[in-house]
Amino acid sequence: MAIKKIGVVGAGTMGNGIAQIASQIGCDVVMRDIETRFVEGGMKNIDKFLSRSVEKGKIAADQKDEIIGRIKGTTDMAELEDVDFVIEAVIEDMDLKKEVFKELDGLVRPEVILATNTSSMSITEIAASTNRPDKMCGMHFFNPVPLMRLVEIIRGYATSDETVTITRELAEKMGKVTVEVKKDSPGFIVNRIMIPHMLEAIKIVEEGIASIEDVDTAVKNGLNYPMGPFELMDLTGIDIAYFVTEYFYKELNKESKWAAPNLLKTMVRAGKLGKKSGGGWYSS
Repeated sequence: MAIKKIGVVGAGTMGNGIAQIASQIGCDVVMRDIETRFVEGGMKNIDKFLSRSVEKGKIAADQKDEIIGRIKGTTDMAELEDVDFVIEAVIEDMDLKKEVFKELDGLVRPEVILATNTSSMSITEIAASTNRPDKMCGMHFFNPVPLMRLVEIIRGYATSDETVTITRELAEKMGKVTVEVKKDSPGFIVNRIMIPHMLEAIKIVEEGIASIEDVDTAVKNGLNYPMGPFELMDLTGIDIAYFVTEYFYKELNKESKWAAPNLLKTMVRAGKLGKKSGGGWYSS
């Protein structure tokens, strides 16, 4: 099946990044969110990223205009009726995701694949809200989407081989490296490995063993990571780290190693969510 038009549900950081790279490979894109201000914010972020690319000589100004021109922002879900592939990128809330996919299932053509960008949640449970679980999979991009190379493709219980193949080919066309998660399990590959790093980093600071700055410096220089755990949480959202941790705790037998440290809870309660709130572990 030729994929010429892609629907993206969610215009936030992940959604607008996905919409951008979908347009960059020549697809028409419908990017939908619940309010006009979110849609406008998503389009503004795409324009900002592409403007920097023009300044750096990576693309020409007319290419930027063409990319933006292929993206239609909307608050009307019905605008996705004729798309060939859908990628959902709403917040990590299981009930909301089920609601979105139930609506999409009744809207788009029966053969259209529905993919979720969830970073941790059960593909099988989300797929159960549709009448096409075989055409449902995880397609987990990483932040920032235009720069990060990896996409995790996750099977739900009923996901077909054809769905995995088509999704992988689309991701590769977008210039991504893909890995297949053969079994639907919380956190898939990357977050299952990464979240313990973050939790231990927070505990080290909470116990007064080292400062935030020194933990990040140690990880970057001792493990050769490009970013420290606190820098990464500020970029991706401290609330996201908290929500994923809570999900792991619930789904993985409530093991103590997955319990959120009090300091993480305090940051979220204080609204210190990272760059998107104007401050997190670092001031900005």
